[in-house]
Amino acid sequence: MTIFKYFCRKQKLLNFELFIAGRIVSKGKANFSGPIVRLSIFSIALGLSVMIVSIAIVTGFQQQVRNKVIGFGGHIQITAYDVTTSYEANPVSMDQPFYPGLDAMDGVRHIQVFASKAGIIKTADQIEGVVLKGVSTDYDWSWFENKITDGKIFSLNDSVRSNAVIISRNLANLLDLHTGDALRMYFINRDEIQPRGRKFNISGIYETGLEEFDKLYIMGDIRHVQSLNNWKPDEVGGFEVYLDDYNTMDQMGHQINTLVGVDLKAQTIRQLYPQIFEWLSLHDMNVAIIIALMVMVAGITMISTLLILILEKTNMIGTLKALGTKNSSIRKVFIYNAIYIIGRGMIWGNAIALALSLIQLKFGLFKLNQESYYVSEVPVNLQFSHYLLVNIGTLAACTIMLIIPSYIVTKISPVKAIRFN
Repeated sequence: MTIFKYFCRKQKLLNFELFIAGRIVSKGKANFSGPIVRLSIFSIALGLSVMIVSIAIVTGFQQQVRNKVIGFGGHIQITAYDVTTSYEANPVSMDQPFYPGLDAMDGVRHIQVFASKAGIIKTADQIEGVVLKGVSTDYDWSWFENKITDGKIFSLNDSVRSNAVIISRNLANLLDLHTGDALRMYFINRDEIQPRGRKFNISGIYETGLEEFDKLYIMGDIRHVQSLNNWKPDEVGGFEVYLDDYNTMDQMGHQINTLVGVDLKAQTIRQLYPQIFEWLSLHDMNVAIIIALMVMVAGITMISTLLILILEKTNMIGTLKALGTKNSSIRKVFIYNAIYIIGRGMIWGNAIALALSLIQLKFGLFKLNQESYYVSEVPVNLQFSHYLLVNIGTLAACTIMLIIPSYIVTKISPVKAIRFN
C-alpha cells in the first residue's frame, strides 16, 4: 500500500484515484491546460447535441411520413387474393369471423371496411384521374380531423347514401374547386361500354402534405363504390386494421394473415408501399454516419486533451511513482479526469439539444418546403431512450478510445519526471 493510499484510507476516502483526479480538476482552471479543457468540453457538447438533434429530426421525419401513409390505409389491409395491382380489388364479404371482433385482439386498436374505385373528375376545362375511396359508418376519422383545411368531414348513417366527399387541397387548387361545389366523376366498368357518371358535393378539403396520396384519393360513401361495381350491400373491397404499436406490425401482420383463412390475405402497409418505407429507412444510414463522425471527433479531442494533461502533470506522475503508486492507478487518475470532462460536455450537449428540440416543437421556427419533404416544418421526435443510448454510447466510446493513450504513463521515468519542470 502506497503512502497516498494509506492517507486516503485514513481520511475515509476509499477511492485513491478519484481523490487525486478530483484535486486535479479543482486546480485545473489555474493551469495552462484550462483553455484546452474548456475547448474539449465545448467540442463534446457540440458533437453530442448534433447527434441527438439529428436522431430527433430523422426519427421525427420518418414517424410523420409513416403516420401519413398509415392514415390513408391502416397498418394492415385484409383483401381477397388477387394477382393484379389494380385499385379495384375483388369483392369480399363482410360476414367474416374476424369482423368486427378483431379489435378485441391484443394489439389491435380498430378495424374498418373500405372499397376503392378508379375514376375521372371532369370540370369545364380540366380532366383528372383519381381514386374514390369509399368508407362506411365504422370509419375512424380521428387522423383526418386535423388535416381538414376548409369545410368539414361528412357524416354517414345506415339509412341514406351520402353524396358528400372530401378532396385534397392539391386537387382543389388544380381543378379550381371549393367547398360546397358540385363535383362530377365518371367511372368505367369492364363489361359496360358507357361510363357511369356520379355527382358529388364537396363538404371539405384536406391537406396531408403527402402529395402522392393527396393528388389521388377522394373520400366518399362506400355505397357508391358498391353500386358502381354491382356489388351486394354486404360486399366490400377489404378491411383496414389499425394497431396500438407500429413496431408490432410485422408480427401482427403474420398473426392476422394466419387468422383470416386461405381465401384472404393480410398485408402490412410496408408490403403495400415498399418504395416509401425503403426510402425512409435510407435515412438511418445518414444518422449512423453523423454519429460515427461526431464520436470520432469527440474521441480524438479527448485523446489530445488527455495527452496534454499527462504532459502537464509529468512531475506529479514521477512523484506518485516514487511513492510506490502503480501505473494502473495513475492511468485511472487521468481516465477519471477525462471522464469528468466528457461528463461536463455531455451535460451541456444534452441541455442544448433539449432546448433546441423544445423550441422547435413549441414554435416551429425552422420551416420546410412541404412539396419536397412532405412536412411543412422540421419535425422533432423526443424520446428518452434516444438520449440514454446516445449518452451511454458516447461515454463508452470515448472512454475506450482513451485506454491506449493512457499507457504513455507507463513510459515516464520517476527520476526524469521529478526533474522535469
